Amino acid sequence: MTSATPKMGASLRRLLHQAWPVLVGQWAGVAFGVLDTAMTGHASPLDLAAMALSVSIYITVFVGLMGVLHALIPILAQHFGAGRLRSVGAAWGQGIWLALGLSVVGAIILLHPDPWLRLAGDDIDPGVRERIAAYLRALVFALPAALVFRTMHALGAAVSRPQVIMWINLGGVLLKGFFNWVLIFGNLGLPALGAVGAGIATALVFWISAAVGMWVMFSDRYYHPLALRLERPHWPTLRELLRLGIPMGGSYLIEVVAFTFMALLVAREGVLVVGAHQIIANLAALCYMAPMAIGIATAAQTAQALGAGQVAAARRLGLAGFYLAAAAGVLTLAILFGAGRWIIDAYTSDAAVAAMALSLLAIMPFFHIADGAQTLVVYLLRAYKVTVAPMMVQIIALGGVGLIGGWTVAFGPAAGALRPILAWWAPTAPAGAAALWVMATTGMVLSFLLLLPVYAWVLRQHPVPAPAPA
Repeated sequence: MTSATPKMGASLRRLLHQAWPVLVGQWAGVAFGVLDTAMTGHASPLDLAAMALSVSIYITVFVGLMGVLHALIPILAQHFGAGRLRSVGAAWGQGIWLALGLSVVGAIILLHPDPWLRLAGDDIDPGVRERIAAYLRALVFALPAALVFRTMHALGAAVSRPQVIMWINLGGVLLKGFFNWVLIFGNLGLPALGAVGAGIATALVFWISAAVGMWVMFSDRYYHPLALRLERPHWPTLRELLRLGIPMGGSYLIEVVAFTFMALLVAREGVLVVGAHQIIANLAALCYMAPMAIGIATAAQTAQALGAGQVAAARRLGLAGFYLAAAAGVLTLAILFGAGRWIIDAYTSDAAVAAMALSLLAIMPFFHIADGAQTLVVYLLRAYKVTVAPMMVQIIALGGVGLIGGWTVAFGPAAGALRPILAWWAPTAPAGAAALWVMATTGMVLSFLLLLPVYAWVLRQHPVPAPAPA
């Protein structure tokens, strides 16, 4: 960090330089789900339904735990901006301990999926239920490697070195496609395992990625001044990670729980609707990577500026993040409206599933814009180490209005209340699934509107110092 406050053009270039590798890396990570959904979709409807429900459970667990680990980003970035390089290495090592502890918690949850599946009703096909349990057992082995790899992602973002993770993720996509081809369809003499094979492939790729990441970070000279090391657990550092990380994990969890419960509730409308909803949810996750990448880059750069005592630079970087997020949103809308049918066809060869997915696509772009706007504000608040307020807002907006409200108007006592809106907005969409998407969009809009005043208040708590006299 330099002592001069960067102008807007320089701030935009700085964010772009960090955001695009994060975006490519995040897309590569999401490509795992895209490959699983697309390849199992061509295996059988039962495998696609099992994948939809299994991924919903796994993503809920993984994203919540990952959010706790993302507390490393502002902590490491502020150390880095202040020039406390060895503190970066020590804090990262404590993040490894935290990742291993969280993997135990996640494994216990994944091995007991029945409480989640009850939300989908009692009429889940036994074949689907069996595939779900086997898929989640495979992902238990993937979880420790996946969470340790997220600490490397946090470190790369915090010290403006995201390219390493990007290349590892891209290599992981190639491995994932190959392992899926072998294990899902039974090539090279192995049995066809369907959705279970996709879970085994994920575990293999995460362990390979974590091993490669460790090798790169301990051999790359860029990281040598940080003195990366794994010392014995240091409880003050772990307490700070948990103090910031638990609310951050809660925020992530609230967002992803909406998708999880949507998938489980949509199961009441049949296997075909589950497949269509999974395609749209997967596409929404893919689009979400752009505002998420911009948010991570903006938070990391803003935290570095705050660590260096550059309050004005931190504000300008935040504004630059809003400009980039708006531009990314416009580009995403153009792609969705222009190539939506081709995108859906790439996911499935089942005409009925494709028709239902295309009908839900009318709602998803508006969900994406609202989600992207509130995401950027949340990441900016995290740069200032403000995490509890965003979580509380998201509980109200996403949990209360989006999730509970969605159940109420889709399958609850007010079922059918949105019929006039859906008749205009998505007339051929499945009624329950469409109502859930509309209320999820409403919750995202409310979250953004409630978080903006919080961000304004935080900026007032960090006033720009008056310029020194000449």
